[in-house]
Amino acid sequence: MADTRIRRDNVPAETSSLVGRAAELDELAVLIGHSPLVTLTGVAGVGKTRLAVRTADRLRDSFSDGVWVVELSAEQNGDLVGHTIAAVLGMREQAARPQAEVLADFLADKRLLLVLDTCDHLIDSCAALLRRILSDAPHARVLATSRQPLGLPGERLMPIEPLAVPASGGTASEAVRLFTERAQALVPDVALDPHEVAQVCRLLDGIPLAIELAARRLRTLSVRQLTERLDDRFALLVGGSRTPLGRHQTLRTAVGWSHELCTAEERLLWARLSVFAGWFDVDDVRAVCADGRLTVFPLGRLVDKSILLARGSRYRMLDTVRDYGREWLCRLGEEATLVARHREHYLARARRAEAEWYGPRQPQWADWAHRAMPDLEAALACDDGFDLVTALWFVWCCLGQVRQGRRHLDRVLDGHADPSPVRTKALWVCAWVALAAGDTAAASGRADEAYEAAMAEGDFAAAGCARQNAAATALVLGDPDEAARLAAEAAELFERAVHLHIGLPLAEVTMAMAWGLRGESGLAVGVLMRQWARCAERGELWARSYGDQVRSLVELGRGDLDAAEAYARTALEVRWRLGDTLGGALTLDQLAATAVARGDGGLAAFLLGAARRMWTTSDLSERGSCPFAISGRQAESRARALVGDEVYERAFTRGMDTDLDVTMTRILDIEGFDQF
Repeated sequence: MADTRIRRDNVPAETSSLVGRAAELDELAVLIGHSPLVTLTGVAGVGKTRLAVRTADRLRDSFSDGVWVVELSAEQNGDLVGHTIAAVLGMREQAARPQAEVLADFLADKRLLLVLDTCDHLIDSCAALLRRILSDAPHARVLATSRQPLGLPGERLMPIEPLAVPASGGTASEAVRLFTERAQALVPDVALDPHEVAQVCRLLDGIPLAIELAARRLRTLSVRQLTERLDDRFALLVGGSRTPLGRHQTLRTAVGWSHELCTAEERLLWARLSVFAGWFDVDDVRAVCADGRLTVFPLGRLVDKSILLARGSRYRMLDTVRDYGREWLCRLGEEATLVARHREHYLARARRAEAEWYGPRQPQWADWAHRAMPDLEAALACDDGFDLVTALWFVWCCLGQVRQGRRHLDRVLDGHADPSPVRTKALWVCAWVALAAGDTAAASGRADEAYEAAMAEGDFAAAGCARQNAAATALVLGDPDEAARLAAEAAELFERAVHLHIGLPLAEVTMAMAWGLRGESGLAVGVLMRQWARCAERGELWARSYGDQVRSLVELGRGDLDAAEAYARTALEVRWRLGDTLGGALTLDQLAATAVARGDGGLAAFLLGAARRMWTTSDLSERGSCPFAISGRQAESRARALVGDEVYERAFTRGMDTDLDVTMTRILDIEGFDQF
């Protein structure tokens, strides 16, 4: 039997730095030490080959018979895989014996690492060959890269995710570092705005190949121009360089390789799934994608082939993969049909959520709305009617999505001036979100118009919502008497409505707030007790949390600090559970006011910093004109007076910088509340 070449490896030299991946490299070393076969899987361009080569380089000294990289992307004949491996190992041809047998005999006593790169298109051949090799070579190790598993016993899978991208508003991440390093290497004097770079990396899903290709375009485009042109990423992201990026010179070829590996059924499903913008489950797929041509949904196979990401029973596509599928959907002539089915599906879900919002299923529908937000936005972008945008009123008004809601509501209201019940509904919803955004003039105008239209239509629930909005506006404008009158009128209108409406307990909250501001705490508490009982009977949480917030304000005014803190905590727990960021920020302000009353300016500053972070999360950088924002405005000046500006700023910054999950956990833990 021929020996291998004198050199003990053929690991290619790297021409650029590997950014990130430290955890993956460490995990790979452990896996290879314990498993005969490790397969790196992941979407096209995610960096499987680069990670495998770096791992091979790091493990050179761990294998006495060498580390050998076998590139299979150019090999199209599965019968020749064994010969390709043998050639890399420097073995002589032995035509009289099967190549699998020759390789197994040769490797039987060897301690080496074999890296098989790009097994995707040769899965069956690679699996058959490795089954024989690994059974006869106990000390050999194989590291494979593929977009799907090889399916052998003992195979350890390591899915490779894209590089981390910054959260909204952030600028630090591995993806940003990769873009920055490559840009500065190519254009040394390039000026990079970190926020613009972060946006590019988010748009590219953190996929290293896409980021490298984008960085190369900085010779002719600015980062901002890159961002503006990424709606056609496949045309924009081509190699444009004599220095190759492995076998992928364009993003299209990288993703197209995956497409070629799919069956006709999988390709059709991929194309149709491209209408989903976020996470979806099999029920969503059945509602949107099923017809006579597609009756089964091989979602698991698309996960195995790195087309879909899976999290429990839900799936999603990276934008790059989705865009490729959307191109094929257009070629199939199905785009308009699938977009319409997608919209109708989410409209049906939104209507059911709206119908059940005033009841015990609020948490489940809040979770659905947050998860479905990308798809709801996609459906709204293709819809100029009132049905969907008004069915989602609870998202705009109760779950902190104020600016998105107002943008869509203003758009459809401006486009449809003719009176109708659905337009009236849009008017009172728009009044609500306008007030939350701080626009009292628009809130007042929309509320008045909605009231007149609703009364003309005989819709007492809509009229009650309009009057409730007017009452809240009066509170903001400093007129509690008018607020109390309008809130009482709203309550009467809701009592006359055909169906129970969540506006009634909200009107009671506004009424109680007005009484409290007038110093009549007994009347306020009486209203709040009725409101709490009404919500409890329905199993409702969100409106009840606003009642608890106002009760906290009343108790603070009466000097019962323990009760004020307890009610605020209860409100915060509900709002955090529902994802009501605006409401959560208001409650943090209220807790800060309680801390000030206890003389703890440092805690108050921390809570106000956390509230500011939450305001920013809800896309409202200021408290605006929210009628419940009184506490925060007063707490800041009093906290500064207690501890001084320097201490205040340090504590405030710490509150801003602390992860909200950590902050909420400690606030809601009674024993940890004072440990900030």
